[in-house]
Amino acid sequence: MKLSVVIVNYNVKYFLKQCLASVYGSERTLADGEELQLEVWVVDNDSVDGSVEMVRRDFPEVQVIENKENVGFAKANNMALKQAAGYIMLLLNPDTVVERDTFVHCADFLQGHTDCGGLTVKMVDGRGRFLKESKRGFPTPQASFYKISGLIKLMPRSRRVAAYYMGHLPEDETNEIEILPGAFLMLRREVYEKIGGLDESYFMYGEDIDFSWRIRLAGWKNYYLPETHIIHYKGESTRKGSMNYVYTFYNAMSIFVKRYFSGGGARLFTLLLHLAIWLRAAGAWAGRIARKAALPLWDLATAWGGFVLLKMLWEHLKGVGPDYYPAEYTLAVIPLYVLILMASSWLNGGYDKPVRLGRIARGMGVGVLLLLAFYSLLDESQRYSRMLLLLGSAWTLTSALLTRVVLGVLGVKGYALRTRTRSNIVVVGGEQERARIEALYRSLGVGAEQIASTSDTDPERLQKLLRIEHADEVIFCGRDIDLKQIIELMAQLRTSGVEYRIAPTDSDFIIGSDSILSADSLLIADLDTISTDTSRRTKRTFDLVTALLLTLLSPILFWFQRRKGRYFADCLSVLVGRQTWVGYTGHRGVFSPADMIDNATPELAERLTLRYMRHYRATTDFAILARNWRNL
Repeated sequence: MKLSVVIVNYNVKYFLKQCLASVYGSERTLADGEELQLEVWVVDNDSVDGSVEMVRRDFPEVQVIENKENVGFAKANNMALKQAAGYIMLLLNPDTVVERDTFVHCADFLQGHTDCGGLTVKMVDGRGRFLKESKRGFPTPQASFYKISGLIKLMPRSRRVAAYYMGHLPEDETNEIEILPGAFLMLRREVYEKIGGLDESYFMYGEDIDFSWRIRLAGWKNYYLPETHIIHYKGESTRKGSMNYVYTFYNAMSIFVKRYFSGGGARLFTLLLHLAIWLRAAGAWAGRIARKAALPLWDLATAWGGFVLLKMLWEHLKGVGPDYYPAEYTLAVIPLYVLILMASSWLNGGYDKPVRLGRIARGMGVGVLLLLAFYSLLDESQRYSRMLLLLGSAWTLTSALLTRVVLGVLGVKGYALRTRTRSNIVVVGGEQERARIEALYRSLGVGAEQIASTSDTDPERLQKLLRIEHADEVIFCGRDIDLKQIIELMAQLRTSGVEYRIAPTDSDFIIGSDSILSADSLLIADLDTISTDTSRRTKRTFDLVTALLLTLLSPILFWFQRRKGRYFADCLSVLVGRQTWVGYTGHRGVFSPADMIDNATPELAERLTLRYMRHYRATTDFAILARNWRNL
């Protein structure tokens, strides 16, 4: 019997690598002794993180479909399903890890239940917590209302109110369900041949609902199997706050309702859905703006207030009276000082998460130097007080640092001052893996106060060890512990503030429970530093400033160009963001890292690009641009 596994990937290379490793490490012998043959398809939707290269290098047996644009989840799956040869087909998310017995358990169930058209399994997140999306009901108008309104949270076990997630069904009991999640959706080939592929009207979200509905309409049943698990790493908590998510998700529900419900009730519900789309989108937009603006506005207010109080104190000490400095100093000059200091801090990553106090101090320091340089160029009548400038800048830095410290003490996410460079780590596995993980952490530049190891997987004793070691991180070794046991341990351990990670066998990366949320949380030995927010912001700022300067200086520089026809086109392209001055993998550029030297071979050019990405500095962009400016 052949099983065709279809995985649609979009820029999650390291999750995909772990997923494929678990797929190929699965058991193949069915209950009747028949061997399960495996056929794996990866459809890549124009990833720029090297996913395709990784698959072809590390998993050459995988069938790869490389799209040059993001065609959506449904269309990408259909591209592989049309070519798949398996008697059983499985749609699998790349951010999942399957247990060793998952495939054989599901295949045996299909063999023994001829009424089963499709099935799914129990899904847990990276902390071992049950994902209620594992068993879902049809999004009837009533069920959808209870979900949208939030009433479902008040009665999560109610057959009626919690119908969207079939909350009345026990999570550890095999049952017939209505909706199969797209993260793990297994079906018979005859079902696919009868009902066809996924509906491509849905770009993302909703296609699994539509597909599951059609399976039932064709006379089969859908089942939920909790006897085997998969880990499903999810980034829903961030995406659900975006307007794009709100619109895409509820628009998919709207398409479904229009297609399968009729009558006045359906029209009313469609109207309510569209109202919900815009209300939720507006709320998400307002909330996101408020969250992003809250800290800068607080910094602005406290810094301005500090400057004003210092001015008043300075006037009192000098005995010159409250009107010594003109009103424009308070209303215009001080805000300008503060904005320059805050902008410099922002450019240096002072508003990035997780917070780094050194970035704030460095940014403010640069801002002070800029202010002093600007101050020295002013006319004597406009130089109010260099001392007030320095004292106000010191206050601005102090208030910004104190604010972050307070937020960290209060436990606000992203402001914890204790970083993983000073972590207590417990490695659950053998001594050989402990040594490997220690070496991996050193290669990542990540230190630790203490790394303890244990091969004891008894939950109570492991819980006690975590408390004794004051553990911040627990790393389970995939070589030594079966995934089923890892999932059970994550579900049973209840130590707060601990991050759980899995070190796959022979891997050079470690994936954590929150890795899908932030690139900074993903520990990989070759993480591209150019992918960080600070580097991207620095690079974009450099592009804008130099493009403007080159445009302003064009009356002089234009006549020195070897390709005069491209000069203004390149400047405009960089200004609007279509290109960058120095391109790299997945990003078009006027020049490339290979332009650092003459006549670079393809192999050398690839190495230079990789080094550029790993060790990005704006000075490198400047050097390349200065060397090649006549070739614009």
